[in-house]
Amino acid sequence: MPEFDFAQPTSLNDALDLFAADGEVRALVGGTDIVDQLKTGRRNADMVVDVKRIPELQRLELTDDGLHIGAARNLTDIAEFPPVVSDYRGLADSSLLIGSWQIQNRAGLGGNVCNAAPSGDTIPALLSHDTVAVVASKSGTREIALSDFFAGPGQTVLQKGEILVELVLPLMPDNSASSYLRFIPRNEMDIAVVGAGSFVQINPSDNTVLKARIALASVAPTPVRARAAEEVLQGSALTDDLIETAAVAAVEAATPITDVRGSAEYRRELVKVLTRRTLGICRDRING
Repeated sequence: MPEFDFAQPTSLNDALDLFAADGEVRALVGGTDIVDQLKTGRRNADMVVDVKRIPELQRLELTDDGLHIGAARNLTDIAEFPPVVSDYRGLADSSLLIGSWQIQNRAGLGGNVCNAAPSGDTIPALLSHDTVAVVASKSGTREIALSDFFAGPGQTVLQKGEILVELVLPLMPDNSASSYLRFIPRNEMDIAVVGAGSFVQINPSDNTVLKARIALASVAPTPVRARAAEEVLQGSALTDDLIETAAVAAVEAATPITDVRGSAEYRRELVKVLTRRTLGICRDRING
């Protein structure tokens, strides 16, 4: 492990002072990624800042304007939070798939997001909910649509001195549901070959889709929205045939590679399968 300075601020202002300092400053949320990255030389740091003691980054609250999740709040807390269990079930699905329960107790949602892995499990679920990232620096705060947050594998649009403070998910409308599924070659604790997160809101009077969001992992340099599939669903009755058409259209968003986990062709087929299944789960959840 290379040498670096280490700090544990207990206020957001103190943390922002540290991140504004010269040199490479890295956040430690849970440490489940950054510790290994520092050991193997995939990341470097002059200072590592443990942000878990900052109250704003531990927020977990449902308010009139949405679900607020602090960047350092651990995945277990999120998955067990009653509003997540009842309404934001795609986020609960994805939070409970990352690593083991020991990892989930330690890893923070913001760490999974800022790690910016194309395979990040929580990211498609968050994208399907039109999540907004709230970031802060010494210059102030700004909001970034999560769909605009990723710049490439392991890269975000965060500027020098900025940190992710919280993620805000809009309130769940009536007659809506979300879901997330991934495919891995093992039973657990592996990286997604493909992941898919879906959100659907329907009009109960005629079963037509009022809003649809589909996001994919592990099929492009960043997690991506399957916008062509969303357009297929919009305004039409959520039948099996429509779900199948949307599943085929979702492949348009995928630009997968072939690697040791699977071929590009295999990943495209998985996009169809997982999109079909997550949309079906959303329909079932809406129907109770």
